[in-house]
Amino acid sequence: MRVMITGATGFIGSHIVRDLCKNNLEIGCVVRKSSKISNLETLPVEILDADIRDRSGIENALKGYDFVIHNAAFVHDWGKYDEFFNTNVEGTMNVFKACKKTGIKDIIMTGTCSIFGEENCLKVKDEEYPLDSHYDYFLDKVFPCKMNYYRDTKTIAVKWAMQYAKENDINLTILNPVWVFGEREFNTGFFEYVKTAKSGMPFMPGTKKNKFHTVYAKDLARAYRLALEKRLEGVNSIIIGNKEVNSMEKIYSLFCKEAGLKKPFNIPKALAYPVGFMIELLYTILNIKKTPFLTRGRVNMLYDNIEYSTKKAEELLGFTNEFSLDQAISETIKWYKEMKLL
Repeated sequence: MRVMITGATGFIGSHIVRDLCKNNLEIGCVVRKSSKISNLETLPVEILDADIRDRSGIENALKGYDFVIHNAAFVHDWGKYDEFFNTNVEGTMNVFKACKKTGIKDIIMTGTCSIFGEENCLKVKDEEYPLDSHYDYFLDKVFPCKMNYYRDTKTIAVKWAMQYAKENDINLTILNPVWVFGEREFNTGFFEYVKTAKSGMPFMPGTKKNKFHTVYAKDLARAYRLALEKRLEGVNSIIIGNKEVNSMEKIYSLFCKEAGLKKPFNIPKALAYPVGFMIELLYTILNIKKTPFLTRGRVNMLYDNIEYSTKKAEELLGFTNEFSLDQAISETIKWYKEMKLL
């Protein structure tokens, strides 16, 4: 079986490629000309220059392949809405239409747990939970929080992809990861937290009360391999995460402990939120492209209780995490140190 992967050079994509390469599959990687391919250079893969925003380019790249793992996305919490929509929605539909044109009937797509909402919730959400991604931040209607841009465009992409797959007899499995950490992670918050701790920051937003659902990148990559092997029929949406959900306090305490750092003290949300709001507002008014250190979205994420059910992943894919939280964090910090990033 020949498998084409979009978004192969990124954090999650590079882990998927490495896992599949160990299992004697022929792997192709769709890569934009501007992308760095250092994560793929030592791997036995075919590199094809294409951009999912260009349908004809994607069609040419997919010729001769049997299966597609669509992982490419614009994953940020800062930027213009059009940037998110053009890649996450229009780019996704380009991939699906290219699959139809080239006769590919099986797709695994990377979704996100955020399509089910990431607001503070004591309920454990599963795949039957409504697709309600938009977080109603303070003054969001007149001053939109850009973290919603990612959530909302991914939700649109998932809805459109599911509908298109049903109408065109495509087997679609959507894997919705919870918050992912591991080697080569730089943008989902974990590495930034450790860097901040290393800088000597004595306090950070946070609480000891909230649970925060995570999964190690190597475990997540194995879920893609299992989905590839199972080749489920029809349209399936599956949440992928650790079976045990830990407190955010424990997660960041372990990160700091492994890095040999003192964990910053938690400060109340009542103090952190106004600061995040003002920084976000200032960056927006000044049209600063660099992502702010704090925003309403980032602050809320450090206080909200976020937990999902992984029962369906276990039942349909036979997936449970193999790495304990301690092992996974230890491996992650070890890599950062080897790369001289800490």
